[in-house]
Amino acid sequence: MRGGSGVAEQAVIVERLEDTDKEKKKKRRSNRRSKHNSASNSVNEARGESFDSLKNEEKTKSLTSSMSCPSSKQQGLEIASNEQTPDRASDVAFSSMPTMHINEQVGSGFDDTAVDVGGRSFSKWCPEPIAYAGSSKMYIDGFLPFHQVEGFARKKLFAPYWPIEAVNDALEKGEAFKALFRVNAHNRLEAYCKIDGVPTDVLINGVFLQNRAVEGDIVVIKVDPLGLWTKMKGSNGSSNNSAQVEDCNLVQEVNGLAGNSYKGKGKLHADCEYADCRSGVLLGKGFYDETQVTRTEANNHVNGHHQSNSDSLHMGLFPGQNEGINSADRLAVMTSQFPLKRPTGRVLAIVKKSLRRDAIVGFLNVKQWFSYRELNTKDAKKNSAIFDREYVTLTPTDPRFPTMIVFVRDLPDCIKKRLEDGDVTIEMELLAAQIEDWSAESPFPQARVSHSFGRSGLLEPQINAILYQNAIHSTDFPQVLSCLPNIPWEIPPEEYQTRKDLRDLCVFTIDSSTAHDLDDALSVEKLSKDSFRVGVHIADVSYFVLPNTALDIEAEIRSTSVYLLQRKIPMLPSLLSENLGSLNPGVDRLAFSMFWELNSMGEVLDRWIGRTVIRSCCKLSYQHAQDIIQGIIDVEKFNTLEGYPQLNGQFELKDVIRSVKCLHEISKTLKEKRFNDGALQLESSKVVYVFDEDGVPYDSRLSERMDSNFLVEEFMLLANRTAAEVISKAFPNNALLRRHPEPNMRKLKEFEAFCCKYGLALDISSSGQFRQSLEKIQEKLKDDSVLFDIIISYASKPMQLATYFCSGDLKDNLNDCGHYGLAVPLYTHFTSPLRRYPDIVVHRTLAAVIEAEELYLQQSGLLKVNKGKEVSRGFTGIYFDKEAAASPQGKEALSIAALKYGIPSPELLADVAAYCNERKLASRYAEDACEKLYMWVLLKKKEILLSDARVLGLGPRFMSVYIQKLAVSDFFFYSAVPFFFWFFNAHVVLSD
Repeated sequence: MRGGSGVAEQAVIVERLEDTDKEKKKKRRSNRRSKHNSASNSVNEARGESFDSLKNEEKTKSLTSSMSCPSSKQQGLEIASNEQTPDRASDVAFSSMPTMHINEQVGSGFDDTAVDVGGRSFSKWCPEPIAYAGSSKMYIDGFLPFHQVEGFARKKLFAPYWPIEAVNDALEKGEAFKALFRVNAHNRLEAYCKIDGVPTDVLINGVFLQNRAVEGDIVVIKVDPLGLWTKMKGSNGSSNNSAQVEDCNLVQEVNGLAGNSYKGKGKLHADCEYADCRSGVLLGKGFYDETQVTRTEANNHVNGHHQSNSDSLHMGLFPGQNEGINSADRLAVMTSQFPLKRPTGRVLAIVKKSLRRDAIVGFLNVKQWFSYRELNTKDAKKNSAIFDREYVTLTPTDPRFPTMIVFVRDLPDCIKKRLEDGDVTIEMELLAAQIEDWSAESPFPQARVSHSFGRSGLLEPQINAILYQNAIHSTDFPQVLSCLPNIPWEIPPEEYQTRKDLRDLCVFTIDSSTAHDLDDALSVEKLSKDSFRVGVHIADVSYFVLPNTALDIEAEIRSTSVYLLQRKIPMLPSLLSENLGSLNPGVDRLAFSMFWELNSMGEVLDRWIGRTVIRSCCKLSYQHAQDIIQGIIDVEKFNTLEGYPQLNGQFELKDVIRSVKCLHEISKTLKEKRFNDGALQLESSKVVYVFDEDGVPYDSRLSERMDSNFLVEEFMLLANRTAAEVISKAFPNNALLRRHPEPNMRKLKEFEAFCCKYGLALDISSSGQFRQSLEKIQEKLKDDSVLFDIIISYASKPMQLATYFCSGDLKDNLNDCGHYGLAVPLYTHFTSPLRRYPDIVVHRTLAAVIEAEELYLQQSGLLKVNKGKEVSRGFTGIYFDKEAAASPQGKEALSIAALKYGIPSPELLADVAAYCNERKLASRYAEDACEKLYMWVLLKKKEILLSDARVLGLGPRFMSVYIQKLAVSDFFFYSAVPFFFWFFNAHVVLSD
């Protein structure tokens, strides 16, 4: 089984019989009314006496094979079977493995009677074979005959994209919005677009309204008037999106458009208050031509003669509210006034195509092609003539992407030869493909296959496919090594002169036991009874990665290191990340250091920031630090315990133990202070896999973070906050920051209602109150830790993603710059430059601030006046000197330093931020997919896994279950019983 979900039966291609037009129309009308019949009954009624009923009850997931069809023995055609072999692994999708009814709409409240595609209602079950204009053939299951793919009537099926002039005009007038296009993995015909400033995503429902946009595209959309908005899922009443639609319905819909036969579809609301309630040109009573209106709207925008639809957004506002409110704010007000309604809209244009278009992974569907070729082997001459127009279909492993057409002539030679030799096992190959075109005349995009990863049941091909699917570079770095110094390498003498020498300070690293890229170290000094000086020392990677070099370009392209449990794909070459830049013990290393003077209350009394030279005395693992905190390691026991770190230099074990214990106490104070200020923490268990010598998981356990993890985290948070404060004040338009928006309020209220159902009080008024409520719930559920784990899992669902941004983009909306989870107004990433490119950018900006500060002090003569004394730092100190920064000398110093360190312009920095967001998300997708892959391998190996489980909810077609041992929740569908045992018998995944 593959691709779509399951009521479809075997697909065949049959000759059209001599039905009269009258009989066909009668059967069409009959089928469209039979919304409550079963799939087979619905199809058989539509066929009438012209076909035998289909006996085969076998199901298939093929997105292009998802309609029930009868066999036609009279025509001598063989049914092309899509039955899966027991070892078929195509059921394992990388984005959501293991595949479990990926196209089943979960928890939507939908029924199975009708669907709404592009504003038009259809029966969920397919009515009849499809006849294309000018052809003597009738096609079932959405397949054109392989030799006719370029020959049928080429009528436009989709609305043409607006020209750039019309798009810009509509954006400027607030009549259209730019947004990221995201597809529902459970129902590909539902897509959502997030508009900045609008709390509710806009639904783009149906293939035609999506207008050939795919997952990850940046699109321009037009929002429908309020009267056409749909009801939120879960609200009283039925949704406009009544059911899952499969690709057979898409072809049916396409055929309807091609013949202008949409009578009764997409009718205008009788009580609509708008003259242009539906953006369509009326062709007759009750139906319209959307393609015509889109073309007309676009032309009117270009010519300047347009009737604004933005007035529809004024609906629901009180008198006087429209003045001074832009369209996004107006839309936000409407969504808040009508919380049970979801905005809907359509795609006008694609302004930036997703990188995912060039990273499709999927399986070929070739059995029907084999059947077709077998029928035509007797006519070799005919075969030769039509070969160039033959195609096969490709089903992506990611259910968010549509079925694609691949021309046989464009297949790689090795795959084409296997196809011509009749090798059916090619369907088990994971293939890499790229979307080349999706014309307005084609119901499906055209793709080109580039290569095969190998058999899908094997671990290595699947990991490589995951990396390809997420555009993650895993090659070596031969072309950039010339940017790095040769080894052995020593710090140049001039660096000792210009940096603060900290080699006599007790500095050490705390990281995972397997880490080789050590980019942060800690130190602490006791100044008095109630004050301490804490130091955070970060590898000075920007010293080696200079702007616009080949190494810098490669690092930006990769943007982040990717960790796949048994494999790391580094952002930087190992020569730098594990040697030259890594803060390895016992060697001199360049660093960026921050020192804070803290009192017993965790308040910062003073700070110093600068470039330094350090020498780490030892490398501690988190377990080492935890053992020190718990008193397991002490001076007497150290020499008798195996596996503990070696000390380097002048420091003894007692120095390290004293420092770790002191840092632990300070970190607890900082954490308490941070929580009192409103910070939120959603801590849950994580599955840790145990691997054999071949890298195959054979067991798993749940793991929670230790006090040593929180120790390091507190000081990294403090360093990141400090860096954000310094660079944003010195360069208010050119700082790369990180923001975390407030949660999705609708989902947060749903979570509140969930807790209320179990008698658990929840205050969601702020992040701080939210955290306190969860603490009280944890105390109340101290005897039911599983339920609390479930609640924490649910609590994370309303949370939005944190993203990088350029400070200049939000200088007029400072309230949007904050970090909700940390409850801080400014935040950035500074502490991991060996594995995150944004940190390198922040390092350069911070270096520019330090340089500008030195230049300003020199130009002002303050260094000479205060020679030998500590000079007040106006740019990096605890108090920022605005007058100094705004003075001519200050501006000049900042400008010179920015040029020296290659600080990007706001426009360029915004692009860097957007790209880093994209790469970070791709990295997370890859890591999650690999974890699911390893879980699948583990379950396959164990065959039986015993675990306690908790039923979370029962639906009409599924149940939601939380598996305690794996710390995951998933849906199990009653209609596919084998899936119920997915976690307990891994063979079911492969054989079903």
